[in-house]
Order: sequence, then structure tokens, then C-alpha cells
Amino acid sequence: MAALRKLLGSVPAWAGISLVAAFMIAVPKIQPIFGDDWLPITTVILCVIYAVFALGLNVVVGYAGLLDLGYVAFFLIGAYTAAWLMSDFFYQTNFHFLSASLPAVFGIHISFWLVIIVAALHAAVWGVIIGVPTLRLKSDYLAIVTLGFGEILPQVVRNGNGIGGFNLTNGTIGIGPVDPVGMGILGRLPLVPHTVSPFDFTVRYYIILALGALFIFVSLRLRVGKLGRAWLAIREDELAASLMGVPLMRTKLASYAVGAAIGGAAGTFYAITVGTVNVDTFTFQFSIIVLAMVIVGGLGNVWGVILGAALIAWFNFTGLTQIGNTINSRFGTSYDIPRYQFLCFGLVLVFMMLYRRDGLLPAARQRKVRAVESELAKVGTEEGA
Repeated sequence: MAALRKLLGSVPAWAGISLVAAFMIAVPKIQPIFGDDWLPITTVILCVIYAVFALGLNVVVGYAGLLDLGYVAFFLIGAYTAAWLMSDFFYQTNFHFLSASLPAVFGIHISFWLVIIVAALHAAVWGVIIGVPTLRLKSDYLAIVTLGFGEILPQVVRNGNGIGGFNLTNGTIGIGPVDPVGMGILGRLPLVPHTVSPFDFTVRYYIILALGALFIFVSLRLRVGKLGRAWLAIREDELAASLMGVPLMRTKLASYAVGAAIGGAAGTFYAITVGTVNVDTFTFQFSIIVLAMVIVGGLGNVWGVILGAALIAWFNFTGLTQIGNTINSRFGTSYDIPRYQFLCFGLVLVFMMLYRRDGLLPAARQRKVRAVESELAKVGTEEGA
């Protein structure tokens, strides 16, 4: 591992980023080599969506050090905002604005490119609303309260089909179908369709890849900016940060707003990818899986979070099933391996905490801290001997 880290460290950053970008762009061409069993394009798209979602949680947990166990709420808000503004759910009206939907279809139909901005802002507002009463708390208390919000909001949505006689969420039935994505002026370019059909996964992949690249850029710029340094200061020592003039409440709210906005955008793309929105998707285990992605990848490291999200999402949607099928076909057994999904997740987390507690790709700062701790431990051992 040390030799691999040394080798990677000798590669210029721009070369590594260019190589990764070229590979990601070429994925739809590479994917048929692996086949639809091991690497279906739908799973690849979900991996990128989860990576974007994990980037938002990384802002809250990895940068600012605020343990949020109810982050799924922002994903839900983004998904339902897309469903409200891109479907026939509100059939009482007929409003179309730059939408790919047919004009005769009733409901609210707005362009996806505007909806994703609205959904991000909507989630950011709710991030501030949730953050104001909760961010005065610390550590375990903050985690418990955010867990409560993460459980309350799905219950509100689940029972939102009869609020004052008005159907706001359609309860457990869900909302769908969601409108296809219209490419607008981009549809005039060669090889770019005017409308992305529900089965045009390649174009859909490139869209979420472009959005992912945007959020990666935002995360990296925030990390080295004044706000990012304030987040890191709060994460390391909140008292010292406040004594150095960092406005704690405002800075924490900023992390919640930014993280919620990224989560809301990811939820919007999830809605148009799946084609429908159902509250049963947004459970507590959803938040835990995304938190596991951040921890396994490496808290505070953008590239580590992306790696952790891609690996766990693939393992969750495709890998575990295919590994089970391979084991059963080779040894003639009939084990239902996917049943042990959370057992596998638990074992992975235990292994990571024992041997790679800073993640697969820990942040440079964490590597230096661990190196210093290791040296101090050695000195202490030598003096004790």
C-alpha cells in the first residue's frame, strides 16, 4: 500500500485527473465488455448519482465535522420537487415552460435544467431551517436530532395525501411518471437528441457525469477557500475556531445549506432516472449507506468519497448478486447471498475501523496526523521499554 501511494504521489495531479476523466467518459464504450450482468449502464448511472449525493454529505461530515444521520431528507426534497414540477400530479392546472412534455398533458411541466436549480435551492432552504434549531447541539446530540428529522420528513410525506383535504405527496403510491429531459439548445448539436427518452441511458449518464464534475469542482474550490478552512477549523477544534473569530453558527449553517443543495440536485436526477418517486425509497438505511460511502472512501477527501460511493453502490445494486450467482454456479450451492447485504456492510465497516480507519483514500491532513500519532506511539513505547 505504501509503494502504491508513493507511485500515485509521483503522478502529476493534472495527469491523474485527466486519466480518470477519460476513463469516465469512455465508460459507455467500455461497459459492453463487462456485460449487463456485472456492469449494467443503469448501475453505472446510480453509482454516479450516489457519488454526487455523498459529495454533499462529505461537506457536512467530512469538512465541517457535523454528524448528520438524516441526510436522506434532502435527497427526498430534491426528488419530490422534481416530481411536483415535472409531472401531471397537479392535474388541476396546465403549465408548461421549456418542457419536453406534450402541451396537451395537464400538470406542471418545467425544464429539467431549471428544476434542478429550484430543487437545490429548495433543499438548501430546508437545510437552513433544519440547521437553525439543531446546530447549537454537538456530537451525539446533533446526530440524534438529525436522525429524528430524517425520520419525521418521510412520515410527513407518507401521510401527505390528506393534509387539509389536499393531496401533496400521494402517500405511499408515489408520483410518476416524471417528464423526460429536454436538451434545449444542446439538442441542436450533432449526436445530441432533442429529448432524452427513459431508455436513453447513455445520454443520461453523460448528463449526470457533467453535473458530477461540476460538484467535484465546487467541493474542491470550497475546500481550499476561506469557508472551507473555517469548516475544517470547526471540525478540528470548535472552541479554538470561535476564539480565532470564526462565526460558528453561520459557518455551520453554510455547510448544511451547501450539503443540502448538492443532495437536492442528486435527488432530482434520481427522480428523472427512475421515472417515479416513492417515499419508501428514502429510509433510514439510505442515510447510513451514504454515510458508509463517505467513511469507507475517506472523510474530507473528495476523490476518496467518490471511490467509496462507486464501490458500495455497485456492490449494493449489482456486485453482491453477481458474486452470489458466481459462488452458487461454481460450487453447486443455492445461498441467497443478497440477504446478507447488511452483514457484509457491517463486516466491511469493522475491517475499515480496524485497519483503514481514515478510509481507502484519506485526506492528506489525516495521513499526516496519523503519521505523527504513530511516531509518538513509537517514542512512548521506546521510553517505556
